[in-house]
Amino acid sequence: MTRWIDGKSVARRIQERVAHDIATSFTPDTAPGLATVLVGEDPASAVYVASKRRTVRKLGMRDLHRTVPSSASHEEVATVIDALAQDPSVSGILLQLPLPDGLDAAALIDRIPMVKDVDGLTTLSAGLLARDQFGLRPCTPAGVIELLDSEGVTIDGANAVVVGRSDLVGRPMAQMLMNRDATVTVAHKGTVDLAAVTRAADVLVVATGVRGLIGPEHVKPGATVVDVGIHRTSEGLVGDVRARELVGHAKRLTPVPGGVGPMTIATLMANTVKAAEWARELNHR
Repeated sequence: MTRWIDGKSVARRIQERVAHDIATSFTPDTAPGLATVLVGEDPASAVYVASKRRTVRKLGMRDLHRTVPSSASHEEVATVIDALAQDPSVSGILLQLPLPDGLDAAALIDRIPMVKDVDGLTTLSAGLLARDQFGLRPCTPAGVIELLDSEGVTIDGANAVVVGRSDLVGRPMAQMLMNRDATVTVAHKGTVDLAAVTRAADVLVVATGVRGLIGPEHVKPGATVVDVGIHRTSEGLVGDVRARELVGHAKRLTPVPGGVGPMTIATLMANTVKAAEWARELNHR
């Protein structure tokens, strides 16, 4: 039997914990504040940001959103980020990606102070992750770890394969699994004989952005498969994994939608509270 991993229920528990922490540890005037920065009018990005903002308000945090026109120069976007970095009411800053052409995303992200980097994407945050030191972790990979832990999946000593090498998911995912003592292999859509690599995995995480890339020929019977991909089709949302073909083959499988997606926002909320608590500790020293 294949067990579907319910990301919605795990995300709900995280959000309940976040709401409790905010209600018991902060006042309305000191509640964590999340500044989402949306540059341009990309429809998908607008939907993602709106969802994050709704969750911020629902959990009792302050919604400090900024909208920047698509015509803005690199310097103008940088000015917005710098102002948020100096604003004590802002606990976390999230620069919604992708950015319009002509803007250097990496350089703009690196303007976010590490203590406000709730997306965990700055060079400094990546370095702290690589050294397994305290810091804020990228939301989607951190959410995947939460899902695996919620299911009691053994990570220590497991063979883990990550298919994908993006800075947003693949690279930090591999590092987090390594920090938990998994034996980690990183592959990608161009890997020669990809199935030979992925069939060795006890835990397979797929984040390639290629619809339906992974099927039963890629998966060891009894493996845990986490599908990070999401694609809109005429039949609804689907992932990078041909999930229906893995029923009865994989031991555990995340659905799309309802698997990793809800965890990304829940982990973002948890990171924002961590950032607020960290800032408070620094101010009291």
